[in-house]
Amino acid sequence: MEFRDYYKILGVDKSATADEIKKAYRKQARKYHPDVSKEPDAEKRMQEVNEANEVLSDAEKRAAYDQLGSRYQAGQEFQPPPDWGSGFEFSGRDFGGAGGDYSDFFANLFGRGGAAAGGPFRSAAGQGGYQMRGEDRHARILIDLADAYHGAVRTISLQAPVADESGRIVVREHSLKVQIPRGVKEGQHIRLASKGSPGIGGGPAGDLFLELSFRPDVRYRVDGRDVFTSLPVTPWEAALGASIETPTPSGPLQLKVPAGSQSGRKLRLKGRGIPAPAGQDAGDLYVLLEVVLPPADSDAARHLYQEMARELAFDPRRQNGQAKGV
Repeated sequence: MEFRDYYKILGVDKSATADEIKKAYRKQARKYHPDVSKEPDAEKRMQEVNEANEVLSDAEKRAAYDQLGSRYQAGQEFQPPPDWGSGFEFSGRDFGGAGGDYSDFFANLFGRGGAAAGGPFRSAAGQGGYQMRGEDRHARILIDLADAYHGAVRTISLQAPVADESGRIVVREHSLKVQIPRGVKEGQHIRLASKGSPGIGGGPAGDLFLELSFRPDVRYRVDGRDVFTSLPVTPWEAALGASIETPTPSGPLQLKVPAGSQSGRKLRLKGRGIPAPAGQDAGDLYVLLEVVLPPADSDAARHLYQEMARELAFDPRRQNGQAKGV
């Protein structure tokens, strides 16, 4: 996917103020608006200008875009990192904008309507209708999978992008202590009452909603409350059976590997996935066996392999019905 330089599209510096961005947008709109422009690609260019303005004219989107752009190297294939948008606090208003066509780049970051299905920007649901009440705020935070198993108290840092008096974007950081309940799932929200924007004229503050995502972990894959992991085993453990101490998010446990297991066999540990609230079923833990062969990197090892070849006379291709030599 191609990275879009919104500053270049509008013709402004990265340090441009809100007023400078507004003026640049109006200039580009006069040049490329299809109703008045003589340019052959006016419609396409106008879509690009609208998209750039949608991001750069919004303090929150712009701050997130700037953070993402700082990681991008020219010429690279662009792909948002897994932790994209985590720790950014944004207001509860809808990011849908005025509609229109958006690029794949924009859709991957903010969603077609400005609120990404899996990204940091989502339209708020359930905002208070009282006009003096402060806006709700939203943020996505990363937690460890073990936190969902045991529960935890975590201190998190959130960044709230705002425009200063000159119109430049300033990111203000603040910390909160958060109780992570046992049994939370990916995508679940924690509501912190009165931690949103302050009310107007003495009205009550809005709420802060934290959307939970699991920090990437090469050992585990999560689907709902089910957790999947791989376990390397030796050929003799797979062939003869064994009891192996296995690490899990809830702590090590003894796993019984049945005799005659093959690589790819999936063992289900019922109820060992993410816990659930009372009245609901906990998830399961699935362990995928991976038979790992010892290397033939010594005379003794090669001798053992040669002896196995003679004594066992094992041919997996013939067992599968495949003729020898085919």
